[in-house]
Amino acid sequence: MTETARAEFALSDQDREAFWQQGFITFKVLEEEEMERAWRTERLALMDRSNAIYTEDWAVSGNTNISNYDRHLDNDFLADLIMNPRITDRVASVLGEDVLCWRTEFFPKYPGDEGTDWHQADTFANASGKPQILWPQDSEFGGTITVWTAFTEATVDNGCLQFIPGSYTKMNYDETKVMEYSPERINQQTKQGMRRGFFGYDYRQLQIDPDFTPDESQAVPMVLRPGEAAMFWSTLMHASYPHSGKTDAMRLGFASRFVPTSTHIYPDTDVVEEYGGKVSLERYGAVLVSGENRYEHNRIATHTTTGHPFQQG
Repeated sequence: MTETARAEFALSDQDREAFWQQGFITFKVLEEEEMERAWRTERLALMDRSNAIYTEDWAVSGNTNISNYDRHLDNDFLADLIMNPRITDRVASVLGEDVLCWRTEFFPKYPGDEGTDWHQADTFANASGKPQILWPQDSEFGGTITVWTAFTEATVDNGCLQFIPGSYTKMNYDETKVMEYSPERINQQTKQGMRRGFFGYDYRQLQIDPDFTPDESQAVPMVLRPGEAAMFWSTLMHASYPHSGKTDAMRLGFASRFVPTSTHIYPDTDVVEEYGGKVSLERYGAVLVSGENRYEHNRIATHTTTGHPFQQG
């Protein structure tokens, strides 16, 4: 991968070594009190969808709502979060200086919700059936760097992430296969003794080896305080625990996804269809969070829909 000049929050040599060994690292984006204070305000602001780029008309199905993708394109706090150098400097340490944020997603988990299946994502065709990101053919890597920021406390009891260290180097799933969407599956399946699903899908349908079983004895829980984040390759084997219901509080994570500017985002795609819903990409644009964009194959957003600029730190 491309080496970059040492920025303020670039990975140290030790962190870089840990990242390439494990496929993930954790760090602090905001102070806990700052995140809690911000979320009290922003959770109300996000209820106003008048400037969101996706409509809810065809987006809601089961317990998913893909119209809540990319709220950084209409919300100032989220726009500034994806541009935060505590995130972007670290991402650029891995991907090289020129980086795009191509998607953000909220991941709430409510009391009683199942955990998420073990999975890996390279092209993100897993649910849509069509590649959503494609690295150049001569690239050594694929997938995306995800920064999963805890907006609330994430614990084993309320459904934090799990990673299998080092597993990002081999894909155990074939994203050209088809998963069948069935919202009736939600909260109804047990796998390896744990309630798990994939928002109406069964990720096991994509297994290259039908007899493959993730080695959960190697799994590491990602316990995070509000404002802390886990940065990982999307090709890393990852899952989440179910929410045990021991507390009434929702667990909420915000995933921002990054790729080099050379990556082709949503190739030949006008509408995203997945999880039983669909949204139009008419108002979509990727965001340049670091360096320069020397390519013309991706649509770029320079401001939110309310005019707030995306400013590099």
